[in-house]
Amino acid sequence: MTLAIAFLINTAVVIATMLIHYEALFWLSKKLPTLCQIRPRFQVLVGALCIFLVHVLEIWLFALAFYLSSKIDGMGSLTGNLVDAGGILDCVYLSFVTFTTVGYGDVVAQGELRYLGGIESLTGIILITWSASFLFVEMQRNWADLRKLK
Repeated sequence: MTLAIAFLINTAVVIATMLIHYEALFWLSKKLPTLCQIRPRFQVLVGALCIFLVHVLEIWLFALAFYLSSKIDGMGSLTGNLVDAGGILDCVYLSFVTFTTVGYGDVVAQGELRYLGGIESLTGIILITWSASFLFVEMQRNWADLRKLK
């Protein structure tokens, strides 16, 4: 039963983060070109900062899933070098190192929570590379305009 609950939670968090990311990049693709008062090369910087904030939001969403899942009997817990006794800050830390695939291993998930960690890693790789691709296209578009000015 806990495996089914874990599957549902994992699926919901992945769908939510993918939708957030899609909408953020779609919004940026429409808004960045309209920032006429900002130089084109700085539009890329604005885009990078916005994407950074979106990633932080997505990481917090996974952290919330870790935290709430750990409160369900039989789902598992966090172990290791905990600062907050498995509280929200430990979940945020674990989520940051998992999403970015750094994976220090000083805080680890036990039980069914391990599946959320694996799903978060895969989701993080996809979303980070999606962001990098988006920024690459923006750099080509904006920095090509600068070459025309010279």
